[in-house]
Amino acid sequence: MAAPTLTRDPPPTPAPGRGLSDRTRAERRLGWLLAGPAFAVMLLVTAYPILQAVYDSLFDFRLTDPTNREFVGLSNYGVILSDPIWWTSIGVTLLITVVTVAVELVLGFALALVMIKMLRAIRPVIRAAILIPYAVITVVSAFSWQYAFSLDSGFVNSWFGWLPGIAADTDWFGGTASSLFVVCLTEIWKTTPFISLLLLAGLAQVPEVLQEAAKVDGATWWQRMWKVTIPNMKAAIMVALLFRSLDAFRIFDTIFVMTGGANSTESVAFLAYRQTIERLEIGLGSAVSVLLFLSVTLISVLFIKGFKIDLSQTRGDR
Repeated sequence: MAAPTLTRDPPPTPAPGRGLSDRTRAERRLGWLLAGPAFAVMLLVTAYPILQAVYDSLFDFRLTDPTNREFVGLSNYGVILSDPIWWTSIGVTLLITVVTVAVELVLGFALALVMIKMLRAIRPVIRAAILIPYAVITVVSAFSWQYAFSLDSGFVNSWFGWLPGIAADTDWFGGTASSLFVVCLTEIWKTTPFISLLLLAGLAQVPEVLQEAAKVDGATWWQRMWKVTIPNMKAAIMVALLFRSLDAFRIFDTIFVMTGGANSTESVAFLAYRQTIERLEIGLGSAVSVLLFLSVTLISVLFIKGFKIDLSQTRGDR
């Protein structure tokens, strides 16, 4: 007769809604208490403009004829979505967003790696120096870069004339591709420091004991980067990408200063400005603004769902 074996019953599955620890519940309550007043004020301040834009988008309304307001329902959205200008502006906005965010992520991560390895004495000075471009007002930086690439007063053509494709008479703002290149370069120069600081905060949260254990196991620098560093700073990467993507998708100042929307460089935000301020088409402009708001909301949802970050597990809760 075979000897009886001891078996351990599997742990009971926690009921839905009971998996949170007391610490997590307490932190959530504290978070709502601290952020609740500010959230309520922001909701009151932003709710009215959003609802007013949604309301105005349902009317054929022009400021040149304010007494003639006709309810048209969703026809303004149909006019916009069927217009090639809308899809061109969407393409331009997506191109700027993807290019700038991708380059800024790489450069920002490189800067973060450099800053975290610096001596503690000079680290604050380097951080302050890196933040200078981000501290410059967007309009000022746009005018500066426009001056640098200007055909008449710029110095880029004379300094980099030895490069292929650049001559003394190169008109950077005379075509779509070259104009978007300058716009993207301006955005990258200004907002890379923002990405680098967010990623630096994420690097500081990576446990040093994991790095040492990986070294003992014989992992190379690249293996430690992909298997240890990046997985442990996934939350910081998501926050950096989310914030910067939302900001890049709403780009307006740089395009307004540099190109004015010429040469098919019009972004969605600039299209809303042109319809509302220049053409005084309140109905169509409000519809563009609502579509921009929905696009930004969709981007937020995709990032949050795509990264699948569980902050409680990131803190070590069970």
